[in-house]
Amino acid sequence: MPEVPPPAPTGDELLKALAALGNPHRMRIVAALMESRNYVSALAREIGMGRPLLHMHLQRLEAAGLVVGTLELSEDGKAMKYFDVTPFFFELTPHVIARAAATITATDADRTAKEEAK
Repeated sequence: MPEVPPPAPTGDELLKALAALGNPHRMRIVAALMESRNYVSALAREIGMGRPLLHMHLQRLEAAGLVVGTLELSEDGKAMKYFDVTPFFFELTPHVIARAAATITATDADRTAKEEAK
């Protein structure tokens, strides 16, 4: 059976993904998680970043649907949140961008403009 291509992203989805990946730290996080899923403390040590900053970046990636976090209990009963990359594929062509642009909601466009101003 032929593989069905993923649906074209909405403007809001595309903006979230591009904004999330528009940061070199987040790109490094995705690359590290491609090797294996990991929890915050171990991932922070692996990429040389403080846990609070890493957590903030992971939240942004998770909100964009690029990574997913799941809570698990360790053998000693400690709750640990593991992160893994979700399968994603974005084709960027002028046609895809034009279709996505037509679906941008004003609220998300305003929010994105505010984020870019930071």
